[in-house]
Amino acid sequence: MVAKLTENTQGVAYGVAAYTMWGCFPLFFALFEGVPAYEVLIHRIIWSCVFLALVITLMRRWHPVRDALARPGRLGRVLGCALLIALNWGVYIYAVETRHVLQASLGYFLTPLVNVALGMLILRERMAVLQGVAVALAAAAILLQLVMLGTMPWISLVLALSFGTYGLLRKQILLDGLSGLFVETLLLLPVALLVLLGMVELGLSQFSGEVRTTLLLIASGVVTALPLLAFAGAARRLRLATVGFLMYINPSMQFVIALLVFNEAITPIQVASFALIWLALVLYSWSTWRTLQADRRRQTGL
Repeated sequence: MVAKLTENTQGVAYGVAAYTMWGCFPLFFALFEGVPAYEVLIHRIIWSCVFLALVITLMRRWHPVRDALARPGRLGRVLGCALLIALNWGVYIYAVETRHVLQASLGYFLTPLVNVALGMLILRERMAVLQGVAVALAAAAILLQLVMLGTMPWISLVLALSFGTYGLLRKQILLDGLSGLFVETLLLLPVALLVLLGMVELGLSQFSGEVRTTLLLIASGVVTALPLLAFAGAARRLRLATVGFLMYINPSMQFVIALLVFNEAITPIQVASFALIWLALVLYSWSTWRTLQADRRRQTGL
């Protein structure tokens, strides 16, 4: 019992650390002012791949990577994941650089609801009544911004849909988080290196400019991998539902950073939109908790 409690405590600590690091990402990527988002993305891919290769070597985890690369015919979904995560990373970096962190936080608040909708539409999973209401409220929140503000929150939608679809494909790949992300970045690496080479030839790359910028670009790989390692530690020790609830730390921190650090303006319509999303998440979380309790009662025969 004590060992189990300790394991749960460690899992929560790892989970909080992972989502706190992800929540602080706006502060890190804001340091790249003057560096185009696409160049930051290119270096994030390159240095993530390098750092992950080092971590996998130290952990002696090359076996699943070799197995995946030995079956190129099965890499279609992994390539799909790679393209989706590159899109997600690129739009997120752009959102921070253009000070649209509120939209980014809304996107990550929407992600679990997108997962529910994709599960129903693609996997034909049954949706609980409260989950259906939650998805409807999320759709209403987006529609509210579209009608009242006359603009589609495209950053929020791209982040939520890309990460939600990434999760859908990722569930169908037999690779752990660390190995999976390494193979994904490895597939993107040739394109990233070619683009970087072209930028160097044209004199557009800022990598060899200021030492500060060079070090930040290299650090982007470490910053990408560290929360993933912490998340893997949490996922091994905690129930999926607990990990899911901890996930809200990330967009909540980004929301606060957008308001207090970047001084982004928020309109009454956006407040109403966020309120609908938060209500949707409360209903979704409540429905998930009830389902888990019912499953536990059935398993114990109570």
